[in-house]
Amino acid sequence: MTDDLKISVIDHPLVQHKLTLMRMEETGTKDFRELLEEISMLMAYEITRDLPLVDVSINTPVAKCSSKTLNGKKMGLIPILRAGLGMVDGIVKLIPTIKIGHVGMYRDPKTLKPVEYYCKLPTDVAERTLIVIDPMLATGGSAAAALSLLKEKGAKHIIYLCLVSAPEGIRAINEMHPDIKIYTASIDEKLNENGYIVPGLGDAGDRLFGTL
Repeated sequence: MTDDLKISVIDHPLVQHKLTLMRMEETGTKDFRELLEEISMLMAYEITRDLPLVDVSINTPVAKCSSKTLNGKKMGLIPILRAGLGMVDGIVKLIPTIKIGHVGMYRDPKTLKPVEYYCKLPTDVAERTLIVIDPMLATGGSAAAALSLLKEKGAKHIIYLCLVSAPEGIRAINEMHPDIKIYTASIDEKLNENGYIVPGLGDAGDRLFGTL
């Protein structure tokens, strides 16, 4: 059952179409990389629709008018290495002034527990809305650990954005970080015995970087 999960599914037709192409076994590294960039931009467009606006007075070539602009909200983009890197360029194209930090987490293949190996963040994370990105939300261990690390560093406003998610991972984030809103393009069926999302799309990092 997934009715108890606190998560927003981005069901835009273009997002769903591109996700299908990414899932296909025959999709190669070049196309996978380009699709991930495109879908990340589309998803970022959806999750930023509630950014605050403020009225400003401007002059067009024809007349003076009142118009809308972003209300100076500082944002940060935090990819979880390494697969999260594939989502950066698409979002930066949409929000070119966004500051970028990096968190390195890997899942121990035996224990399935997260291990931190790198963290470099903007100095003013407490003042920014951070978008944490990773294509796959599987067990939720690495994601939850990354979110805890960001909070320890002073982050107060965090959004988690992933492409494909498993119910187990969503529940882990809901339980450990109930204040953080999660966005995904798909809630898949389950995790298999190796901790991979089913049906998923394989290992996103390997498919992205051609290290199969």
